[in-house]
Amino acid sequence: MKRLFAVLPLCFGSFAVDAAALKVVNVSAPAINCVFNPACTVAVNDTTDNVALSAGGIGFLQSRTYRGAPGSPAAGLYAYEYRIDLRNALAAVAISCIDSMTITFGPVVGTVNYDRSAEPDQVFVVTGGGLGTVGLASAIQTGSKIKFNFAAPICAGGAPGKGDSTFFWGLVSKTPPKAVNARLRESGGASHTVKARAPK
Repeated sequence: MKRLFAVLPLCFGSFAVDAAALKVVNVSAPAINCVFNPACTVAVNDTTDNVALSAGGIGFLQSRTYRGAPGSPAAGLYAYEYRIDLRNALAAVAISCIDSMTITFGPVVGTVNYDRSAEPDQVFVVTGGGLGTVGLASAIQTGSKIKFNFAAPICAGGAPGKGDSTFFWGLVSKTPPKAVNARLRESGGASHTVKARAPK
């Protein structure tokens, strides 16, 4: 008795993860605090990690977390804010500049309205009433990672206090924080791994 064997082709498909632009809005402090607390004040938890630039000078990445209070639009949610500070990063000859930051974040809550417009937002930038001079050009999410592109390079300075700082920018998650690594990219191509916080 002859046996017939059918050979079935195996199909291997590659699954591409689409990149999506997150909606970024500019806000002011202390008004943004009202989204997270009816009293318009928030108690924050900050950590920092140094950034040693390739052409000399040391700045830092600041991570800030706090939770939405009961009765607020963001009640029960976790806010994550970040700021890159190179104001006191000194460069004697060449000057290093950072143009983006990438972090593994996971799902972003997109149901909160930060700027009192008709549509909910995903990322807010505190351009008024706080520190910094450089905002975001875009925030692109690919899978669990988000790449924040800055509106202008953040550069070290030639004298103390002459370097740049970003504004605080933030986004919200349903999940409490954990320690992670973020990647900062210099305009010249160098990259730096620094400690930060993001959702578990």
